[in-house]
Amino acid sequence: MRGEADQQLPLFHVFEVEDRIRADHPLRDIKRRTNRILQTLHEKFEAAYSRTGRPSVPPERLLKALLLMALYTIRSERLLCEQIDLNLLYRWFLDMRPSEDAFDATTFTKNRQRLEDHGLTKAFFDAVVAEALTHGLCSEHFSVDGTLIESLASAKSFQPRESGGEEPLDSNGFKPRNAEVDFHGQKRSNETHASRTDPEAKLYRKSPGQEAKLSHMGHVLSENRNGLIITVTSTHAGGTAERTAALDMLDELKRSHGRVPKTVGADKGYDDGEFLIALESREIEPHIPLVKPPVDPKTVQHHERIPGVKARHRMQQRLPQEGYQLSQRCRKKVEECFGWLKTIAGLDRCRTVGRWKLQQLLEVGAAAFNLVRLRRLVPAT
Repeated sequence: MRGEADQQLPLFHVFEVEDRIRADHPLRDIKRRTNRILQTLHEKFEAAYSRTGRPSVPPERLLKALLLMALYTIRSERLLCEQIDLNLLYRWFLDMRPSEDAFDATTFTKNRQRLEDHGLTKAFFDAVVAEALTHGLCSEHFSVDGTLIESLASAKSFQPRESGGEEPLDSNGFKPRNAEVDFHGQKRSNETHASRTDPEAKLYRKSPGQEAKLSHMGHVLSENRNGLIITVTSTHAGGTAERTAALDMLDELKRSHGRVPKTVGADKGYDDGEFLIALESREIEPHIPLVKPPVDPKTVQHHERIPGVKARHRMQQRLPQEGYQLSQRCRKKVEECFGWLKTIAGLDRCRTVGRWKLQQLLEVGAAAFNLVRLRRLVPAT
């Protein structure tokens, strides 16, 4: 018998939203764990908001909405709010009634500075890491790496510092919105030029043969057992930024979680005598491949370089050891972190202008990455 569509739709619908969500849906475990973690941050949320005035969108809901952006590769906050208005699954995850109006995308803009001033995104990420540490899921051996994150600014915004920043005229004397610019034959560098849109972005390329782009750098410190992200940070794009960020993340790991790694693995970009000495001074054994064999310390003319040369000799003695070989194999897990953050979480290019805003997105994206891993390792009850 052919069915017919009922043209007279009912005015009211009575149903349980919980019944509309599949019992084995992956978001169920993530929601239970996230709600439990957010409850531990209640005092921080209370301190971030005034006791008077109109009620705002709960910060728990904002953080969970940012998680949805990372988990479902939603490219913008405006599109996220549209999806929340339409998608019953998202409303269930955010504890919103089906009849409740979705908040506006400008809510993120208005609350982003508040999240930064009170460190709420970092506190949430640290709480996720603390749960992994509580369940004994983290190894004593770590890996570190960095990647380029393209800036939201275009190449046309990279203009000489001394210029007034006026747009070039076209052949008719008008100022077009998107003027044609030919950079061939022009020498541009970070010393003489800066982006008018994102001044913190640097023109940089990580390896020869690649195109130099306005970029920031994202850095990850991951553990080697399950590949969980333990610390994440963003810096300017530069040749020494990776090594400096690695030391900062190791200090942050000790300060926030009281952990000191036994070993730290990295790629050839971290081959530097001073960096090896800094790791050894922190009682951490470096596992870093050498770009080329170290020179004889007796042939070094500058005495300041001798300690670094000796540190590279000590590193050369570790290369045949089984621990070094195992650390280099496990180091590839940190590439999985970047692959997920840049493809799934959509952080291959900045969505906002400002490195502190990028830091927030990295922290939420890393928290989402860990929550997906924790769902397999320790299911929430």
